[in-house]
Amino acid sequence: MENVIPKSSNRLISLDVMRGLIMILLAGESCLLYENLHALHLGGVADGFIEQFFHAQWRGLHFWDCVQPGFMLMAGAAMYISYYSKLQKGVTWKQNFKHIAIRSVKLFVLGTGLHCIYAGKLVFELWNVLTQLSVTTLIAYLIINRSFWFQVGVSVALLIVTDVLYRTILVPGFNQPFVEFHNFGAYMDTLLMGKINTDGWVAINIIPTAAHTIWGVLAGRLLISGQTPGKKIKLLLIAGVIALVAGFGLDLANITPIIKRISTSSFALASGGWVLLILAFMYWLVDIKQVNKYAWVCVVVGMNSIFIYLFFETVGAQWFNGAIGIFIKGFLGFSALPMPIIAVISSLVTLFAEWYLCYFLSKHKVFIKI
Repeated sequence: MENVIPKSSNRLISLDVMRGLIMILLAGESCLLYENLHALHLGGVADGFIEQFFHAQWRGLHFWDCVQPGFMLMAGAAMYISYYSKLQKGVTWKQNFKHIAIRSVKLFVLGTGLHCIYAGKLVFELWNVLTQLSVTTLIAYLIINRSFWFQVGVSVALLIVTDVLYRTILVPGFNQPFVEFHNFGAYMDTLLMGKINTDGWVAINIIPTAAHTIWGVLAGRLLISGQTPGKKIKLLLIAGVIALVAGFGLDLANITPIIKRISTSSFALASGGWVLLILAFMYWLVDIKQVNKYAWVCVVVGMNSIFIYLFFETVGAQWFNGAIGIFIKGFLGFSALPMPIIAVISSLVTLFAEWYLCYFLSKHKVFIKI
């Protein structure tokens, strides 16, 4: 089965594994796996562990809060590696820009379209991760050829701009920088969409989270560079630790709280730091130590990442989950298993079915790209 992994001496399997793992985790959320596990009320450490698969209510950082930054960072890394490959074939930055621009438009349309499906009617909402990625991709690509320090400088500037906007633009009703529904981001949503998100998300997260995509570009650039593997890992670790110290330092000093839903600068730094450390570990484990016998389990999903995301956000949520649940819950209903356990089993079967769909596509070399 491992032959589904593309054969290339230069390919970084760790990036494929990490991207696929992110999508599997997101699929698990769509299948209600974490909600059903949480409903078991196992108690103690188990409940604390499961709680990490939910966003922090407002201030704070859970594991789940790092998934979207990981998605953004992986997208930046993949973009740089693809761009570098095209450069070797004689494709210029300007020629490739058309492809990037068209892809961004597609991402924007898909992201806003998903909100219409969620709402069951035509709406204009800009909170979806694909909509955010459509903008951060363009920002990162515009400076993809610039120096390392220039790109780092731009990413830091984006975080500073975010802080300044939240602290200085204080409109009546939206004059509490880090309070849910009463901050600058919520105010901007009233201008852009005439509404605010009931869960506190804001559209201008595109500004700070663009830093994640830029850092992804830099990570991809480093990982395919001529540096020794040890040097690559060292640099990723240093960058990750610096970001963690800066992010948690701002939070602990009560300068800027870590808040995922409005992507504060401290959140962008802390979450980005964790993602860089995970990337360093995955690169060491999969590409250096070659512990990749079962890498294909994640790779097959990562190779159709946008497709499977759209699938479980539409067909999955509206039909597939329920259709599988009918049979799993129906047959297991004759057993003595409690309903909460049956619900978990149903979620796991649904998750496996979605994974198998990706595996089937990969075996038949079907890769759906936008």
